[in-house]
Amino acid sequence: MPRRFHSTVVVFLLGLTFAATLEAQVPTRNEVDDAQEIQLPDDPAAILAVVGRTPILLGDLMPKVDARINEVLANNAQQIPEDQLHFARVNLIRGLLAQAIQNKMMRESFLIDQVGSEAADKRNEADAKLTSRARQMFFESEVPELREQYKVDDVTELDALLRKKGSSLAARQRDFVDAMLGHLYIRSKVDREPKVSLAEISEHYNANLSDYDRPAQARWEQMTVLFSNFDSKEAAHQAIWDMGREAYFGGNLQAVAREKSQEPFAGKGGLHDWTAKGSLASEKLDNEIFSIQLNAMSEIITDDDGYHIIRVLERREAGRTPLSEVQDEIRAKVRQDKITSSQKKVMEDMQVRIPVWALFPKDIPGAKPLPESIARRHNSAKIR
Repeated sequence: MPRRFHSTVVVFLLGLTFAATLEAQVPTRNEVDDAQEIQLPDDPAAILAVVGRTPILLGDLMPKVDARINEVLANNAQQIPEDQLHFARVNLIRGLLAQAIQNKMMRESFLIDQVGSEAADKRNEADAKLTSRARQMFFESEVPELREQYKVDDVTELDALLRKKGSSLAARQRDFVDAMLGHLYIRSKVDREPKVSLAEISEHYNANLSDYDRPAQARWEQMTVLFSNFDSKEAAHQAIWDMGREAYFGGNLQAVAREKSQEPFAGKGGLHDWTAKGSLASEKLDNEIFSIQLNAMSEIITDDDGYHIIRVLERREAGRTPLSEVQDEIRAKVRQDKITSSQKKVMEDMQVRIPVWALFPKDIPGAKPLPESIARRHNSAKIR
């Protein structure tokens, strides 16, 4: 009989895979079973991917995986079946590997931009120079922040604390350098402040008119007594009647609401900010708010929950927000769309430009399986 997949284990697995892949999906029994056919290498020197000329090793990623799993196991009293632990390991490795490959691809692209078709020694010289500058920045900016975060002054002690979490000072430095060079590459290719013309703003507005349709809206003051707080409806009616008289003759509905009303906005004096017609749970209240005279106290309104008195302060009729009121919002939206499109184009070009061989080629567009010599030497996975 197959082992039952417990909900607490599902949550455990989601927590692990979400951290690595930013996708939280409940794994099915079949997915867990399929993962058993993937045999991960156990040698830290095993090559999981080659990006251009740069290898990514199991030892670069596995400490992070083990640290995450051990952390969850230490805080989880339930025994986690081994097949589900294996599923977590596989998915963590795949998520971390995909991110590492992308970072290496950006770094390789940046180096190609710097040296073009120069000889290997020139490329290595440029790589060393750029890496040296990035390392200097790491020790000038990142290390002080890490010291502050971990409350230590000594880098040896900092390294020991990082290792407990599946990292190290060297690993953080390597990630920082890759991220820095990748950032420089993206920045050199993507205009962060693209121009947006009035014609583009108008075109976006006309293509998305329904987005700028607004329902009728109102803001109002409210006093409420709930039937559940009284022994009888008569007692509740007397309470709302007394509140209404006090507000009418005292002239301050908000003060009375703040002291005696029983609805969620009582602490704000019963003041409800702009609210769309049809969005209230009480149909009777909704109808009254959008029909009674402005700035006049209503009669007592009865619904399923209790008695209410309202005063509508302002109303807006349904309509369409004019372009003049939203053009700044649209300009920002179109600008961000241009940036996103440009970034996507850069990533697509990079995938063509940089050859990638990976243990899980299906996870990376354009990647090829690791050569048989590497796969066989490191007992790589059997991918279905």
